[in-house]
This record gives sequence, C-alpha cells and structure tokens, in this order.
Amino acid sequence: MMCQGRMRLCAGWLLLGSILGIQAGTVLGADRAPNIVLIVADDLGWGDVGFNGRTEWTTPHLDRLAADGVVLKHCYSAAPICGPSRAALLTGKFTIHTGVRRNDQDLPLEEVTIAEALKHRGYRSGLFGKWQHGKPRSGHDHYVHPMDQGFDDFFGFTDSYDALEKFPNQLWRGRERVQVSGYVDDLITDRAIEFLGRQKDAPFFLDVSYLAPHFSIAAPAEEIEHLKGKVPETDPLHPQNAIYAAMITRMDWNIGRLLDTLGRFHLIKDTLLVFTSDNGATFEFGNQGTSAALDSNRPLRGHKRTLWEGGIRVPGLACWPGKIRGGQVCEENVHLTDLLPTLVAAAGGMLDAAWHIDGVNVLPLWTGHGHAPERTLFWEWQSEGADQLAALRGDFKLVITRAGKPELYDLSADVAERRDLSATYPQRVQQLQSELDAWMATEDPRGKE
Repeated sequence: MMCQGRMRLCAGWLLLGSILGIQAGTVLGADRAPNIVLIVADDLGWGDVGFNGRTEWTTPHLDRLAADGVVLKHCYSAAPICGPSRAALLTGKFTIHTGVRRNDQDLPLEEVTIAEALKHRGYRSGLFGKWQHGKPRSGHDHYVHPMDQGFDDFFGFTDSYDALEKFPNQLWRGRERVQVSGYVDDLITDRAIEFLGRQKDAPFFLDVSYLAPHFSIAAPAEEIEHLKGKVPETDPLHPQNAIYAAMITRMDWNIGRLLDTLGRFHLIKDTLLVFTSDNGATFEFGNQGTSAALDSNRPLRGHKRTLWEGGIRVPGLACWPGKIRGGQVCEENVHLTDLLPTLVAAAGGMLDAAWHIDGVNVLPLWTGHGHAPERTLFWEWQSEGADQLAALRGDFKLVITRAGKPELYDLSADVAERRDLSATYPQRVQQLQSELDAWMATEDPRGKE
C-alpha cells in the first residue's frame, strides 16, 4: 500500500500499532535484534520540521514518528559541514580522531563504521543516498567506497560535487555507474524499499541519506505547485521559498513510503528508527537565500560552517515501538557520535576497545532507564579559512572564533547565543578552555594530511 496524497499519512504503518496492540512501554514478543533505520537529511535546519515548530509547511510522517518516540531537542552534529560530520556519525568519533576534518578528506579504510560494527552481529547493511569521499589517501590508488566500509548494498552519490544534482543522469549502484532518471530522493527511496524487500527476514541496518534540502533548489513540479502561495516569498514572481519547502515535504513523503513498507512487511515493532541531519541549514549562496529567508535554524544563531547552535544543533528523534515510550521530549545533550555505541547496544553487541569510540550509549536515556553521562562535548572547524572551536558542558557553551575572544553562553536561558557571559563566569571559561586545549592535543595526525 503506497502513500496517497501529498499531505496524508501512510495508512499501513499508522494502523499497524493498533492492530498489534502496541502500547507505550510494552515489549512485544521475544526480544530479538532490531532492524535499524537511520535517516539523515542534508543541511536541514533545526526549525525546518513540524516537531520543532515549523508551521509554514507540514512534515506529518516525521511528526508522527516524533509523537510515537522521543524528540531530541539538544541533538548535535559533530561538525558544521557534511564530510566531517558524516565521518564522525558513522564512526562514533570526534572529527579530530577520524582523519576527516575537511570535505576533501577520505575516511581512512581502517576506521570502523556502524555497518562494520553491526556486521559482527549478523546484520546486512545498505546505504542509499549520499556517501562523501575525499581524495585518495597516500598509499591508496582509489577513494574509499561504502562497500569497503561494511555496506553490502549501495545506491547514490559518492562525490559531494555530484551530490548537488537533484535530477541526476547517473548514480552509483554498488560499484557500477548507472543511468537514472527522476528526482534524486525519490530514486533513493525506491532502492531503499527494494532493499527492505530483500532483507526483511533478517536484521538489517538501512542508512538513508537524503539530499534534501542541500544546496541546489529543485524539487518535483507537483510538490512545488502544492506549496505555491502557502510559503512566504521574498519575490512572489520567483517562488524559490516554495521550492525549498517542497524539498522537505517531499522528503517527508518519501519517509512515509519507507514507513509504509515497514508496515506492510510487519517490521514496525522490530525496528529502531533514528532521524537527524548532518548539520544545520546553510545561509550561503547555493540555496539562493531561501533558508535564510525562511529562518530555517530558528530560534538558533548561526548556520552551516559556524559553531554557533544553528550550525551544529540539528533535528533529532528516535522511535522504537514497545521499547521507547512515545511522547517524550529529551532535553539532555545527545551527540551524533553517540549513534554507533547506541545502535550496537540496541543490537545486543559490545564495543571493541580498539575502535576508540568517543560517543556513548544513550539508549537508556531514550528508553527512560537512565541519563546521558555528565561530559563535555567538543567541536572544531579549522578549514576553508575558518578557525573556530567550541565546548559544551551541561547548558554552558564556550565558542572561540578567529578573533580569539572566548564567548560563553548559558543555552538554558539564551538559546540564541545573544549574551556573552564570559565576564560573569571567568572560571567556567577557563575550565572549558583548558578542556578544549587538552582535547585538541589528542588530534590524529591523519587529519592534517
């Protein structure tokens, strides 16, 4: 059963809970390793989804997942730009430890990804969408492919410059370049659904890395038409903002298609689903000012390529019927390096000390059986002429920019980072600065290549 209509919820997955008698907090049947679905948007702003307050357009499937699971209000990417963020997400390690601190750096082959960690638990893995490679590293004659890093199936882009195309002519299917036609996120979803059909009888890890709403502004004509006149425009004669919104609503519709497929295969109750974005929305030239006009990161300051909240705080949710109680809002800090240890724990596995994971298992936080450990989170962005560092412990965040003057913010009272409290709390500044210095001293030399 496919989704019908632009703004209607897919019936299959929504009805499945009532058919099976799912109730919050109930464990269904014998425990088994869950299927895991990770959905990652590209440059999606914190305020671009309904469950974070967007009203100019709707994201009904994501909102339903949010209502049925836990909303991660303080969900942080590892970097304010795609390549380093995705490498950190997949490996559970801070950017200074992955060897990927710039967009042109390839993930070292020796790094262990979520797919490789789950392979030890008998999972089959598929990546559909964006895989970002850099230049081949010294001693290698080719870039690292996702199928070199534990994924059994792949369809999508491998080059960030190719990933600017919303209606591509060619994509990779496995290690073969193939001709395609259509809107890229529709094509990604089609192949992800095929993967679900092949893997439905055994635990799987499905990574769907959509291209929306990254860079170029383009979406299917019928999606745009539905939003014309409903989204405020800078220039009514050129409804660019409607196109930006259409990329997001189309992504939500495609997520509905995935959920409907899980429902038809009776997999909902056995599936842990996580949704997030690689970094905040960009206000740069590529999307023609649309995300800035629509205030995509609201109420946060900053954007992609900055370490203020708008660059690194991203939409986040987790849903697992019977395991994660619906209707929760998590106010604790969650970092996307936490995904690898959390997903491995959900699969019943253990971390190998040789992986040197920075993230922590936050599954007890999501299931209501614990809290995230008290810790300091770190960021650096020192490429493309930038020189920024940040540290966050609890509600207090230190940001250091090229000018060198530390800025201290209490995010519990000032999420927009308007009031620098460094003069009020000099000891906090000193402590976080010392922790940042110690963290930077652990930098992996591969990141300097």
